[in-house]
Amino acid sequence: MLRYIIQRILFMIPVALLVSFMAFMLVHLVPGDPARVLLGEDATPQNVAALQRQLGLNKPLIVQFALWLWQAVHGNLGESIMLHQPVTQVLMERLPVTIELGVASLLFSLVLAIPLAVYSATHRHSRVEWLINFTTLGGTAIPGFVFALILIFLFAVVFRLFPPGGFTPFLDDPLENLHDLLLPMFALGIGAVAVNLRQIRANMIEVLEQDYVRTARAKGISERRVTYVHALRNALVPLLTIVGLQIGAILGGAFVIETIFLWPGIGAEAVQSIFEKDYPMIQGIVLLVAFSYMLTNLLVAILYSVFDPRIRLNRS
Repeated sequence: MLRYIIQRILFMIPVALLVSFMAFMLVHLVPGDPARVLLGEDATPQNVAALQRQLGLNKPLIVQFALWLWQAVHGNLGESIMLHQPVTQVLMERLPVTIELGVASLLFSLVLAIPLAVYSATHRHSRVEWLINFTTLGGTAIPGFVFALILIFLFAVVFRLFPPGGFTPFLDDPLENLHDLLLPMFALGIGAVAVNLRQIRANMIEVLEQDYVRTARAKGISERRVTYVHALRNALVPLLTIVGLQIGAILGGAFVIETIFLWPGIGAEAVQSIFEKDYPMIQGIVLLVAFSYMLTNLLVAILYSVFDPRIRLNRS
């Protein structure tokens, strides 16, 4: 187990470097100049050139990336061009906001999907099952940003039950924080609800037809215990892979959702940094997201060996 974890962590390093290099080059290929953005359109070419030299933007791209990489190895992700603050400091300030939204969305998707999937699998060909399947199809088809706009129109404009955007820190006002959280949580988690529901339902149907389930019923065990103890436990094991992928998808979806709902998280900062050509900030965010994705996959692999006794992380 320990050897496997060390191997995976070492494998993360070149992958993260490759992702950062590709993101660095692609961002620099987009037309625009951060020096021009800082100084404004009325700036003279001499002033723009002087600021480029000051920021190191006049060097070749490969040299700029090498300098950034050398600093990153020593724990320094550089300084934001626009905010004039260390990138690490900005990320640490905004990361808890994104984690709160992401964890809430993931828990919302699981809490809603699991009981609906179990009911759908145990009441096949019923009207309720048809309604659940139709709803999940809509949840899969509608993009998160479209659903966000629908939620804002209905619950913020028409019924005025929730604010259209904004964020209140939890420590300042827990109730107001929850009030601000609900709409972006629904918008970000509704797609995951549909995916989880369909996956758990398919797993439950397959598990309920296994021989050990028939044996449990033949022994006189109650149907409730058969469903929730014997069947559901085994049906949730394949869900670990889906949840691991969804964490990455939620981080990506947070870019748009945080911008729409004015949440000061990593996603909103990434969008703003792209518009402002803030290269150090973009690099820091890409590196953070890449490592988060890979650590999640590592955790999923470890959990597989814990929940499924047939899997062992040995040398083979």
